[in-house]
Amino acid sequence: MVALRIEEQKTFTSGLFLGELFDRFLVREVNITTFNSFMIDGRVRHGYYSDEELEENQIEEFSAWKVLKPFCFSLIKGKRLPESFRIVFMLSPDGKEKFVENHVPGMQPDSVGGLYLNVIYENNEMTVVTGTSMNIFTMDKTLEREWDECVKQFLKKHDVVCSEK
Repeated sequence: MVALRIEEQKTFTSGLFLGELFDRFLVREVNITTFNSFMIDGRVRHGYYSDEELEENQIEEFSAWKVLKPFCFSLIKGKRLPESFRIVFMLSPDGKEKFVENHVPGMQPDSVGGLYLNVIYENNEMTVVTGTSMNIFTMDKTLEREWDECVKQFLKKHDVVCSEK
């Protein structure tokens, strides 16, 4: 796990809510505090959709950020900054599998529960915190180190200025 302080919050927030920076990530949960506290569970309610819609739109277990982003943005836009927000992103199952195969040879992708990015805004500070979860016990931290490094490279590639906390 690594915590990265976002130095240019306005640029980052624009990429987050208006751009496509995190569109390919799935959303585990969102908490936004403005005049009320809003909590979004990213888990899709499959009964809401027909089988055809699920298949046609390739709807997974969790909603993509691209789908939830407009709702979240509508909660924070305005003259006042939100008091706080926290967004828990995760790689899709396919993305997780490819990452494990490419970065941690020998590890079974199904032994990894998830690869996460937590975007946290509170006390006028923006932070991105990496996270991993495992379905097995292991003392090997290779996956965690590789994920941390990959996230740093992802942010750098997208011109996000950050520093380790």
